[in-house]
Amino acid sequence: MSEILVIDVEATCWRGAPPPGEQNEIIEIGACLLHPVTGQRSERASILVRPERSQVSAFCTELTTLTQAQVDEGIPFEEACALLRTRYRSEDRVWASYGDYDRKQFQTQCASFGVEYPFSAKHVNVKAAFARLESLSKPVGMAGALKRLQHPLEGTHHRGGDDAWNIAAILEYLLREHAVPVKELVTSGTRRE
Repeated sequence: MSEILVIDVEATCWRGAPPPGEQNEIIEIGACLLHPVTGQRSERASILVRPERSQVSAFCTELTTLTQAQVDEGIPFEEACALLRTRYRSEDRVWASYGDYDRKQFQTQCASFGVEYPFSAKHVNVKAAFARLESLSKPVGMAGALKRLQHPLEGTHHRGGDDAWNIAAILEYLLREHAVPVKELVTSGTRRE
């Protein structure tokens, strides 16, 4: 089986509502590849994306460590989506994220920017799968899941590459410990939602 592409995005954010004329926009895409049979993680990529319709707030920098100057050096969103398709074969692979935020943010931003959605319809919501397979009464955040597994949070929380790496560790645990096939974790949907 092909590797699973684990994705985590960071987006512009504010303590409250966005300033007038601004909107949440992806500023970093973290990517990690997980081999579902061997459990090996590879890559730990961070793709910085230059925002076009918002600025990085002080709150966003506090949360993610990313500054406006850093993301100004990033690539356009359309180019980042093309990179996902060419380098990571995102249209052909099962892909995963922790929760549904990343999937919905990509769908919203692709529609808003007129950019082709870069992923297949085969998505694994690791947060929901973890709650279900671990018989939790309610889902927990990524850091909470790692704590339950007594697995250290590697890197910087709320940085895309590091979070994707950690999410891949949680997914590897689910596949190994629960002996569940990947296809049973996949939620289906149309590719260009």
